[in-house]
This record gives sequence, C-alpha cells and structure tokens, in this order.
Amino acid sequence: MAATHYKRPESVLVVICTVAGEVLLLQRREPSDFWQSVTGSLHWDESPAQAAQRELAEETGLSGVTIEDCQQQNRYAILPSWRPRYDPAINENLEHVFRVVLPARCPIVIAPSEHTAFRWVARDEALRLVSSATNRAAILALQQSGFETHPYDPAGGL
Repeated sequence: MAATHYKRPESVLVVICTVAGEVLLLQRREPSDFWQSVTGSLHWDESPAQAAQRELAEETGLSGVTIEDCQQQNRYAILPSWRPRYDPAINENLEHVFRVVLPARCPIVIAPSEHTAFRWVARDEALRLVSSATNRAAILALQQSGFETHPYDPAGGL
C-alpha cells in the first residue's frame, strides 16, 4: 500500500501542556474556526511515535522534548469534506494519543501552510475551544490525571 496516493487512515493527536495547566492550541487555516492540538496523519512507512515526533516539529517547531504515548486510541468517522483524501472503502480513522508536558511555555513556530495562530490557554478554555471530541477527551483526561506533580511519570497515564 505504500505506493497509494491516498492518505493512511491513521493519525496522531499530541496534546501539549505546561505543568501550570496551560494547553497549547493551534488554529487551522481551513476551516478557520477549528482549534486543535497537534495532529497529523501517519505516513505509510512510519510508526505512531515517529509521526508524533514529526508532527510536533512540523507544527510547533518543538524537538528534543519528551513525548509520552498515552496508550489511548480513538476511532472516528472521517468528515465528508476530507473523504476524498482516503481510499473510497475507508470510512474511519484510527487516532493515537500522545502528550508533551513542558515545565513552562516555550517559543512556538507554527506551520503557516496549516495554521494561522496559536494560543496557550487554561484547560477549561481549551475544552471550550477545541473542535474535536477526541481532542476534548484527551485534554479532560489531562485535567483528571493530576500530572502536575509528576510531569514526566509515564505510569501516570493520560
């Protein structure tokens, strides 16, 4: 399948937050009212962890940070406007959830081809702003995990 021109129906969601509870959100170019965490489709030849690292660097300029695999997967229907990008027999996407916990805000460099703005917001505001239900669930899980006291504890989960 690596030679196909269709996108792989598998993606990553990377929630970036600070130990103070701020969440980084990116505003998509299209549709312009769509706020989200870092997301992106896996290339045919990469693992979810590799895609998370690539997407994080491409969409925020961040590298060399700890990316935690939350061991969470979501299945959701592909939106009609995005269906032509996928094989016609495919209706769902499999999303792998990751998180990055930073000690504090850091400089962000967005990809202007994908995003028009970024914001660091409190978790409650992030829950209101994000457009995706799976993104909202991942942010809510952060709120419930109590990660602030152990920001890099992989046993803490998302």
